[in-house]
Amino acid sequence: MRTLMFFAVSVVALAQVRPSLMEEVGKTNLPALTLHAGDLIAVSVYDAPELTRTIRVEPDGTIRMPLLAEGVQAAGLMPRELEAGLTEALKSEEILVDPVVKITVVEYHSRPISVMGAVRKPVTFQADGVVTLLDALSRAEGLTDEAGAEILVRQNDAVQRVSVKELLSGADPAVNLRLTGNEEVRVPIAGKIFVLGNIRKPGAFPVRSPEDSTVLKMVALSEGLMPFSEKIGYILRRREGEKPQEIPIELAKIMERKSPDVSLEIGDILYIPDNKTRRSTMSILDRLAGFGSATASGLVIWH
Repeated sequence: MRTLMFFAVSVVALAQVRPSLMEEVGKTNLPALTLHAGDLIAVSVYDAPELTRTIRVEPDGTIRMPLLAEGVQAAGLMPRELEAGLTEALKSEEILVDPVVKITVVEYHSRPISVMGAVRKPVTFQADGVVTLLDALSRAEGLTDEAGAEILVRQNDAVQRVSVKELLSGADPAVNLRLTGNEEVRVPIAGKIFVLGNIRKPGAFPVRSPEDSTVLKMVALSEGLMPFSEKIGYILRRREGEKPQEIPIELAKIMERKSPDVSLEIGDILYIPDNKTRRSTMSILDRLAGFGSATASGLVIWH
């Protein structure tokens, strides 16, 4: 009698424990996403160790289990839907009377995320859980010095523009987009402004914000003017479909804060002559422009 009573109490206790145990197992699941071919799942069947195993979804979208004559459809289903389908299959083929099945996603292998452009290590990886935009950039080992002011994220044929400054500041968590797979993250190279002539450090300088694209800013990045610079400088500008422009600026007054700073555009060439030379024709400036574009990896081509 004591044995029967102990058995009855054990059954009741087991009935109470089983759901809670399965709920705890469920907490290890990756985010609930539909399954696809190539995904790896862990199938746990309570009190049936011979059926508990990890299985990869077949190319035809099914999973195959021992003792089951037919594969069970998995692709396109949520993990809980697959649990129901597998439970029904075990019942209908009379393998188990009342199976308790739990599906845990181990790896998603059908959700690539590509990170390319101005990153240190372009990479493509699988979205294996909650992946944010910062996580993706971290996998690419961060941005290079040539990265622009925006990041382009293509999701479901829609492109979102994310400010690098806002993303890195962390002020708005919504900017750190959640990626679920099949996204393309592209970091464009920053546009450049070229500084040539009587300057200490001629070169091409990336522009990441409007406040960076002024004459004073470019002179500062070029480490200042050389002695005997002319009072007048020139901006060489070419817009698509337009003739090149030669725009004179009062350089000396700008440097002395007697005249407002002048904004530059991406692709402009700021030319600073010295007072020992005189600008003769536009062809001379064209040659300088050609030199500037050649020394900046051909980003701006002048004809």
